[in-house]
Amino acid sequence: MRQIGCLKTQPGKIIAIHTAFESRAAQRGRRPSQPSYFMKATSSLAESGTQAVRPEGCELMAFEGEIALIIGTPAHRVGIDKAWDHVAYVTASNDLGIYDYRIADKGSNTRSKSRDGYTPIGPKLIDARTVDPSGLRIRVWVDDQLVQQGATSGEEMIFPLAQFVADLSQHMTLEEGDIILTGTPAGSTVVAPGQTVTVEVDAPGADGAPTSGKLVTPIVSGPGDFDPGIGMLPTINETQIEDAYGSREQAGLPANPNQLPQSLVDKLKACPTAGLSAQLRKRGLNQVSIEGVFPLVPGSRIVGAAKTLRFVPGREDLFTSHGGGYNIQKQTFDSLGEGDVLVIEARGESGSGTLGDVLALRAVNNGAAGVVTDGGVRDSEAVAGTGLPVFTVGRHPAVLGRKHVPWEADVAVACGNATVLPGDVICGDDDGVIVIPRAIAEEVVDEALEKEIQDEWVAERVKEGHPIDGLFPPSGTWKQKYQEYLQTRKK
Repeated sequence: MRQIGCLKTQPGKIIAIHTAFESRAAQRGRRPSQPSYFMKATSSLAESGTQAVRPEGCELMAFEGEIALIIGTPAHRVGIDKAWDHVAYVTASNDLGIYDYRIADKGSNTRSKSRDGYTPIGPKLIDARTVDPSGLRIRVWVDDQLVQQGATSGEEMIFPLAQFVADLSQHMTLEEGDIILTGTPAGSTVVAPGQTVTVEVDAPGADGAPTSGKLVTPIVSGPGDFDPGIGMLPTINETQIEDAYGSREQAGLPANPNQLPQSLVDKLKACPTAGLSAQLRKRGLNQVSIEGVFPLVPGSRIVGAAKTLRFVPGREDLFTSHGGGYNIQKQTFDSLGEGDVLVIEARGESGSGTLGDVLALRAVNNGAAGVVTDGGVRDSEAVAGTGLPVFTVGRHPAVLGRKHVPWEADVAVACGNATVLPGDVICGDDDGVIVIPRAIAEEVVDEALEKEIQDEWVAERVKEGHPIDGLFPPSGTWKQKYQEYLQTRKK
């Protein structure tokens, strides 16, 4: 490995922290209780000014400005009170990664973050003995815009910097020159060829305000040449897109990851469930009707992606442990997002309510698209008055604990003799409620809408007095006439 300008000793290993800043944890919606780590290849190190290559065929190259700790003396099983004594220098680093390879890495980050040039570091070293580890600051610019800023104070860090040294030293010997990358604050996002990322670490409160100087990394495009015969190819999904950009909003994704695209919702609302059911039956799916449920308010229409909640049969001791307080039923209604349809498994038992007016109001305020339950509904008039589409097997005045114990959410449920998975597409009208596997929802509704056009044309011919034979469905001369009609619709 070639010598990196600012480094005094060639590192034997680079260890990176997954999440260390409070702002990053808040942005991701998950806060670790203990530090976790991954390794980066030392061949990924680069000097300031070195170009970082985004391979052709990849879209999600993201930067992470980080504070790098460089070990000065070996550390093995040291306590947190002595850990900082083993740090010789502090400097700036950029933990670059290609999220297109995160799926292939399965958590190791090996291919996504250990590419050549993906750990720029420097350009200057700050003597760790001259700074307070809780008094460091990091700033990151993309081109001329400040996009990340964080400090190592107790309010901003989940873990103190010394904890990383102490923790790692319990499991391995940290040798002279080893590098620890200490996580990134909020603001990391995707960059493209032609942009430049600049990172600086300093200690503004220390004597002389020492600084790492500006670590500059131009982003350029380069060859991909990924050979499918050797290893996995770049792949992206919504999870990788969200993580790469830093948030769903910044990535241009719906706020609710479960939410159906509006274009799909519009088509499903334009298609009766009878037509959708016929298309599912055509594909061999017959057990997709939620049996026995009816709309609390006739004429209601429900379309959305399933969230699920399961009740088990009532048992007094279990209701004592699971039914009171902020139970899973209340948690689930609180967690509903825009466009969700909550599907409740209540075993067809209508002898008590599975929701009432307060929970219905919570669903409305969260933007939920409706509720389907094969149990009862209490406060039915008030629930109907909320405007929330609700499909149920009946009304009942009793509360939940008479027949049910709220047990678990976001699992496969059996509602009205139909299996419903989280994310399945739920459609309901006066004819009933059906479940559409999400992967085929687009093709099912497109073909159902085409069939609706044919059925409307046939109905008009029947109104004109024509017999059904040969017309429903069109065959022979009638089929030719229908094809001619379709051609006129396209003009």
